[in-house]
Amino acid sequence: MVVFIFTVGCNVMMNHAEKMDKIYRYQRHIYDATIKYFLLGRDTLLERLPIQPHQHILEMGCGTGRNLVRLTRRYPNAHFYGIDASQEMLSAAQKKFKKVVSKQRVILRHGLAENLNHSHVFDLEKPFDCIFFSYTLSMIPSWQIAVETALQNLKPNGVLCVVDFFDQAALPSWFQKALNKWLGFFSVRYDPAWLPYFKSLEQQGLGKLECWGLYNRYTLLLRFTKNA
Repeated sequence: MVVFIFTVGCNVMMNHAEKMDKIYRYQRHIYDATIKYFLLGRDTLLERLPIQPHQHILEMGCGTGRNLVRLTRRYPNAHFYGIDASQEMLSAAQKKFKKVVSKQRVILRHGLAENLNHSHVFDLEKPFDCIFFSYTLSMIPSWQIAVETALQNLKPNGVLCVVDFFDQAALPSWFQKALNKWLGFFSVRYDPAWLPYFKSLEQQGLGKLECWGLYNRYTLLLRFTKNA
């Protein structure tokens, strides 16, 4: 597998990128082994991605590359891309891809989701067929811009998928408080505006929304199909 890592230069991204590197400089070494107990629903999202041969798939906030590794094994004829604000996490992803036996090309970029441009960042002539966020909206302060940018870089009839924390409404209040306090240490925050925001996109006629609350509303899973 050939993995390319480039840095996308932009002064706007420095504060957030530096913050992410500070958080994950050491945690990246144990991230996959520990965080799997909290990031529920990631594999459900991967199973529901409508990927076809030769399509171009992007993960916004690809982290250590865990999701992309699984997708390359499942879809050997598709093309995969990842962008992340943390160079530390991308370094971990690069090491992981070197261990994967595959002829596929996975291209990684260092940058913010809000600054994505498929032609400038990835040198692609056409937009992506599918873009997904896996527990990254909760780490992006300007997540609305990130979603809008994703839609701009998505083909007509393309699919945007999101899996992230939900409102935990069906779980005990003590669990909600403990979880939110713990997430705060990593600058992670569930925003109750996510679901209404995507519903408003559907009401504007921009696409079709499907959503599911998993694990007693611990996890929110969204699939937004962009109109032609």
